Amino acid sequence: MTNQTVVLYRPTGPEELALLRQAGFKRWPPRLPEQPIFYPVTNEAYAKQIAIEWNIGASGVGYVTRFHVLASFMEHYQIQQVGGDMHTEWWIPAEELEALNDHIVGLIEVIGEYRAGLVSGS
Repeated sequence: MTNQTVVLYRPTGPEELALLRQAGFKRWPPRLPEQPIFYPVTNEAYAKQIAIEWNIGASGVGYVTRFHVLASFMEHYQIQQVGGDMHTEWWIPAEELEALNDHIVGLIEVIGEYRAGLVSGS
């Protein structure tokens, strides 16, 4: 069971993506003081919605990333529903982000890129 993983998704903007790239797509950057919680989401559709509705507005581009974390680590966190059925996410306190990073299996992948004026089907 120790090899089982949970798939997490995270919408991100260009600044965070640049920091991911610098880390070799292996670790999430530390949270800023005004970001006490790291919010990966449970599904690609929700991550895409955030990337389109928030990241494009903030920076003109939104990305969706996917990564795998050991299930044994994620058992310490409850999934939070913050809206409709698909609006589910984990709340990882900023001080526990390094531990989460230590339990990532493989690389963090960019699986979607969305830009203003180029989004279809949203």
